[in-house]
Amino acid sequence: MKLVGVIGSGIMGSGIAEVIAKSGIDVVIRSRSQETADATKNAIENSLKKQVTKTKITQEQLEAAMAHVCVTSKLEDLANCDLIIESVAEDLATKKELFTALDKVVKPSCILSTNTSTLPVIEMAKVTNRPDKVCGIHFFNPAVLMPLVEVIRPITASDETIALANGFVKACAKDAVQVVDRAGFIVNALLFPYLNNAIAMFEAGTATMEDIDVAMKGGCNFPMGPFALLDLVGLDTSVAILNALHAEFKSANLEPRPMLKKLVSEGKLGRKTKQGFYSY
Repeated sequence: MKLVGVIGSGIMGSGIAEVIAKSGIDVVIRSRSQETADATKNAIENSLKKQVTKTKITQEQLEAAMAHVCVTSKLEDLANCDLIIESVAEDLATKKELFTALDKVVKPSCILSTNTSTLPVIEMAKVTNRPDKVCGIHFFNPAVLMPLVEVIRPITASDETIALANGFVKACAKDAVQVVDRAGFIVNALLFPYLNNAIAMFEAGTATMEDIDVAMKGGCNFPMGPFALLDLVGLDTSVAILNALHAEFKSANLEPRPMLKKLVSEGKLGRKTKQGFYSY
């Protein structure tokens, strides 16, 4: 991969682009406005500056990484990309519209991939004229730190596409795991029933949020408790993932808990809004 496009200027898009640039691969970040595109580039540079301060990288490495980053507000500027990774809103209609547009813009050999955490990749593949070149490449938040990437294979993807996706993940110094195109893939299919059950336990008055978090950290050696993790993931994202899991597996245990839905309706989405289960 000589040139990779990243679509989305949020935390995930910025993190993925930083990982790519640090790997020595040219990356073009597309945002809906030039202002947000420029802000994303600044966010990447600030992230790298913090790493220099902590002596994790050198100033020379920062400059080398930034030399690989460019930004745009035009979809047409992705025309020469070898790979596209979209990281826009976790909404299937939005993603399908984007894939339809991308299919008309990028070169025939370009692989189109999604960073979705749970939506069906096949639905995005079906709206293109290159279903064999569509797959999932799911980074975890924060992308710069988390070593895992799920490579999701819809039934339409070719062996070559999956091999190239795996090669790209390795080039980014990440660990790739293979998974078929099923809601939640590996991590979220196992993680979110646990998170939902933690909310149910709190709702039932079994223990406080703080004590549940302390218990899972101290008793299971998890790096953070379920409520802190929900706030980090984003409560709106968590509802979207649980809804997708519930739609596919029909288990009542996967219906988003009332407290979770209430917080989202109030605009309390976790760390990104400074208020979720906890205040920040």
